[in-house]
This record gives sequence, structure tokens and C-alpha cells, in this order.
Amino acid sequence: MDSELLFKVALGNIPNVGSKNSKTLIAYCGSAQSIFKTTKGKLLKIPGVGEKIADAILTKDTLLFAENEIERATKENVELLFFTDANYPLRLKQINDAPPLLYYKGNTDLNQAKILSIVGTRNITSYGKRICERILEDLKDQNILIVSGLAYGVDIFAHKAALKNNLPTLGIMANGLDKIYPAQHVNTTKEMLQNGGLMTEEPYGTIASAQRFPARNRIVAGIADGVLVIESADKGGSLITANIGFSYDKEIMAVPGEIDAKYSKGCNDLIKDNKAHLISSANDILKIMNWDLDANVHSIKNKVLTIDFDEHEARIVNLLQQEQEQTIDEIAWKLQLSPNALASTLLNLEFGGVLAVLPGKKFRLK
Repeated sequence: MDSELLFKVALGNIPNVGSKNSKTLIAYCGSAQSIFKTTKGKLLKIPGVGEKIADAILTKDTLLFAENEIERATKENVELLFFTDANYPLRLKQINDAPPLLYYKGNTDLNQAKILSIVGTRNITSYGKRICERILEDLKDQNILIVSGLAYGVDIFAHKAALKNNLPTLGIMANGLDKIYPAQHVNTTKEMLQNGGLMTEEPYGTIASAQRFPARNRIVAGIADGVLVIESADKGGSLITANIGFSYDKEIMAVPGEIDAKYSKGCNDLIKDNKAHLISSANDILKIMNWDLDANVHSIKNKVLTIDFDEHEARIVNLLQQEQEQTIDEIAWKLQLSPNALASTLLNLEFGGVLAVLPGKKFRLK
């Protein structure tokens, strides 16, 4: 068993650690494995680490739990993606509350050039079905990964419409991969595993519960380039996802409806409040996302360099574009940055999927 993977999975499953504390722990300790070999006294000196987290790190049960998760994942061909891994979804790495660990089963590229999340009411109407089906049929030649939450209504209809049009589709779950929820969607998920996949941040045995759905929604919003709301009442999970996406600077789009239609009010309000683009066709999506431009069809790994960097990050990226590989001392000397400030900035760029760390503590762009 990969020892570093063991410690990553252990860290990713400690309650209340989350992405922020995980990043802090790795920054202070150097690696996931080093965290579990650090004394309690030193752990308690790390910002954000209290008695409960320190005790959870040092208990043997944490590593035993991780070992069992890895064994089961291996048997079921489930990938365990830690946020420092190269194959962790790069779009998710850009959000502050990204899950430290993801469970993924499928055959699609989580970093492909075009990813669209589709959400909406569980009470999808004939109007919503017609518009969703038409949009996905018109997008069938675009090689877009369609993401949704596997719920009743718009979610499952979007998954089915994507499969019908041979578009890969990814379901984000609010429970463990060992059980499909809702159970009625089992047959659809079997098809999704052949063209797309399933993903969750929850360990095996986790049951879907009310508080886990909003957490699931942040993954739906964060993993995509844009979020399309097909139908929504004035409250509900789809509006939560849209607003989360808006806070992540994702492109939010909504299908308008009759002003007195219950399940169009949420969409109409998003448009009225200038939080969403009005969508009446697939062509609108292509234009808003710039997916109608041939030059824009490339991997997210190339797109990552269009991120808005702060001053120090931009200088580091520019240097490495010219010099290819540099040690931390070389970067500090050439840019006249203090080692402490530089170390923090390099860590952020690494977590953001921009930098790769090479043997000898050298850095290069991915």
C-alpha cells in the first residue's frame, strides 16, 4: 500500500479539518505523512489545530480507517484524489473550500476543456424537460462534460439527456459510493460509469442527509466552468448552487419562464438580479462560455495560466515561463522576495495546480 496515500486519505477523512486546515498542516509539516509523525505539542501550535483535531491525527483509528477505505476503493476501481495530486480536478483547486479528498469512479477527464453543471428543481415540468433535452441535443458535438447532483427532477433528467446524446456526465453524490441515492437511479448510474462517472467527498458508509446536500452543491458549482439552472422555485438547492457558483466567479446561466410559473421564479429572479445570463438556446451557452471559438478548445491545464494572480504569483509564473526550472533560493534571489513570503506563495500555486515540485526542491510550471 502506498504509504503517502494512506496518510492523505487519513487526513482527508478527519472531521472538521477541511481544505484550509489541511493546507496549513501540510505547509507546516511538509507532507501528509509528516503530519502524523508530529507531536501533539507541535500540532497544537499550528493555526486552526485544536485538541480534537490533534487527537484525531494521533489516534491509530484514523490510519486504520484510511487503510480500510483504500482497500475497498482498490477492489472497486475507485480513485482517491487528494487535493495536492496532479489528477485532482484543477477547477476545484481554485476554490477555498475544496474537499481535501475525493472518491471518484468513472472514465472521463475531470480536467477536460469544457465542463457545464446543470441544476434545477426536483419538480421538473414538461417545459423544463423540453428545454433541457433540446439544449443537450444541440450540444452533442461539443464534447462537454455535464455535471449534476443525481437528484430527482432536473438533475437526473440532465444526466439521462447527456447519455442519450453521448455526452459524458458526472454525478456528484452527498453520500458514500457504496449506495446510490435515490435508489431509483441505479440503472442510470450504471450507464454513467461507462461514459462519465460518480464522485463524492464522503467516505464509504456515509448516508445522505440534509446538511450534506449544500456541501455537495459546492462541488457541483466548483468543478465546472459554468452553472445552468433549468427550472427553480424561489428557494431550493439549485439556487444555493447558483449562488455558490456566483461567489466562485463561475458563469451562471438560467432559462427564463412565465412570470407566474412557480418553477420559473428562481430563474427569473437570478436573471433580474444580474446574477445569471438569460439562456434560450445552446448557442447562448457557447457564446457566453466562449466555446464557439475554435482557439478556445484546449486542456484546462493550459487554461490555468489565465487565472488572475496577485503580484508575487504573477512574477513567479513569468519567471518560470522563461527559466523552466528554478530552486526556491534562485527564485528568491531573482525576484528579491523573502523566503517566508515566497514559501507561502509557492505553496498556494502548487495547491492551485499551477506548479509542480521536482526533486531537489525545484519548481516548474505544470
